[in-house]
Amino acid sequence: MGMELSTDTATAARHARFGKLPERIRLEDTVEGARTTPVGGANAYDPEGSWKYYSCLALDLGL
Repeated sequence: MGMELSTDTATAARHARFGKLPERIRLEDTVEGARTTPVGGANAYDPEGSWKYYSCLALDLGL
């Protein structure tokens, strides 16, 4: 009988903690808008900085 009482207590504690789903989060609370400004204008091209995005296996290997 003591084992049944402790099982019921554990079940009640588990149900109190995990017995319901969390509240829904509204879509408006998950989205954030931010304004952006172009760096250097709409058609800015920086040839000195373009090497950062260039990938070549021969250059990576030093060939």
